[in-house]
Amino acid sequence: MKIEELIENFEFLDSWEDKYKYIIELGEKLDPLAEEFHTPDWQVKGCQSQVWLVPQKQNDGTLKFIGDSDAMIVKGLIAIVLMIYNNLTSSEIKSLAINDIFASIGLQEHLSPSRRNGLEAMIEKIKHYASVL
Repeated sequence: MKIEELIENFEFLDSWEDKYKYIIELGEKLDPLAEEFHTPDWQVKGCQSQVWLVPQKQNDGTLKFIGDSDAMIVKGLIAIVLMIYNNLTSSEIKSLAINDIFASIGLQEHLSPSRRNGLEAMIEKIKHYASVL
């Protein structure tokens, strides 16, 4: 799914109750993360829920991420973040205006402060991986 499609899907849904259901559905569609990655090495610090993000450098120089959480909404937020960042180069990841994308779907204003902090921690972890890989 492309960013434009994600934005269109959010615009199509009328209420935030429906949007939260959609976020949960996105999380349910995430590929499972192997248990070997459910370790502190891959854990994102700063999230209230447990979150794991694993980077994979592709042959074409782009990065792909896989992730998981023990919370349904957070797992959906991971799915959204991965849709946005997967298959980008390190420089594209660093320069992406993610807050503009979140603003266009109204995401940050409808998240609790702890979920916003966790979302920000995920983004920082992805940018860190983009800097070191």
